[in-house]
Amino acid sequence: VNRTKLHDMIADLGDDEIPHIPSGVINQSRSPSSRMTDHEGARAEEAEPITFPPGGGKSFIMGSDDVLLSVLGLGDLADLTVTNDADYSYDLPANKDAFRKTWNPKYTLRSHFDGVRALAFHPVEPVLVTASEDHTLKLWNLQKTVPAKKQVYGSASLDVEPIYTFRAHIGPVLSLAISSNGEQCFSGGIDATIQWWNMPSPNVDPYDTYEPNVLAGTLIAHTDAVWGLAYSGVKNHLLSCSADGTIRLWNPPEKMPCICTYNGEKEHGIPTSIDFIGCDPAHMVASFNTGNTVIYDLETSQSVVMLSSQIESGVQSNNHINKVVSHPTLPVTITAHEDRHIKFFDNKTGKMIHSMVAHLDAVTSLAVDPNGIYLMSGSHDCSIRLWNLDSKTCVQEITAHRKKLDESIYDVAFHPSKAYIASAGADALAKVFV
Repeated sequence: VNRTKLHDMIADLGDDEIPHIPSGVINQSRSPSSRMTDHEGARAEEAEPITFPPGGGKSFIMGSDDVLLSVLGLGDLADLTVTNDADYSYDLPANKDAFRKTWNPKYTLRSHFDGVRALAFHPVEPVLVTASEDHTLKLWNLQKTVPAKKQVYGSASLDVEPIYTFRAHIGPVLSLAISSNGEQCFSGGIDATIQWWNMPSPNVDPYDTYEPNVLAGTLIAHTDAVWGLAYSGVKNHLLSCSADGTIRLWNPPEKMPCICTYNGEKEHGIPTSIDFIGCDPAHMVASFNTGNTVIYDLETSQSVVMLSSQIESGVQSNNHINKVVSHPTLPVTITAHEDRHIKFFDNKTGKMIHSMVAHLDAVTSLAVDPNGIYLMSGSHDCSIRLWNLDSKTCVQEITAHRKKLDESIYDVAFHPSKAYIASAGADALAKVFV
């Protein structure tokens, strides 16, 4: 099909109304424990709808000529997402898959000796940092590759070797954040410290002598493992959450870098994840092991909104939240749960907008693409799933990592400005897809 015909077909598609899939409805063919309660369904129905950006924009995620038809080509995944009714019919051309950008594995990052707990991309360079249970962080330049030792038939996979190894933690490294300008990196460990690093050049020689200036400092205040970090370029502040029950706000260069402490009395439980609110950086959102999700005012340190998915407080379920992320431009918070759900909340009302069983095992990680159109989730079921945020449908599933002791994927990330996505696994590998 030549390009002009393609464009005509795309234009025709744009004119056809695709039936709206009702929000708040999920497949109920799974086990009873994973079903939404009637109350939850009712609440999802009555919440105010929030309009996500349309999926057919000029997102670098999909490429300039690709239009994502989020309801297409799901195969076996169709039964896992958002509808009970199998009778939606879509009058679309047979070669629909030609329009969709598909992510393929390109780089395997192998050098860690134990599970890779976190990863983060440089804001502009084809560079990323990984944090591992082997006590180290590693810096990788995707333009410095070697042919893969184990070539999978038909794949053009490349192995990447690290260009720098960061050593300061005395124990597993659990969390990671890179500053908005890409010049600093922060890592949180089981040792209760946050190490603050100056990022080496992407062209650093891995065989150079040790560079003592890379470690810029250590942020000490937590008394237990630092499970989550988030960085905001608005005031160059860092957020951390710890197993000690506290969330802390930092301005790293200051003499007294810890600006504020939240949840000091453990009133909401133990925090598991934090994020700055994308459309309102004066607020942050935190998730807790109790199933609570709370929005705080950073200035007053008061909690301002409780995001509630529990209708009856007496309901016993596995509420543990593994990850919370804020949508970059809309007042929406998304949470990943141990009970295989992903939930969406309206920050203004605190109401749940939508809930869905998203994986076959615990959902461990989430990332929203910089344009706010796609959500990526990672799970201990060994898969990464890519979702259209508007329709809440799965548009691609990638089996990415092997299981180790019943755990698989720990983290996923979108590159802020290039068409890369990445995953970090318990199998000691990180993988990058293009």
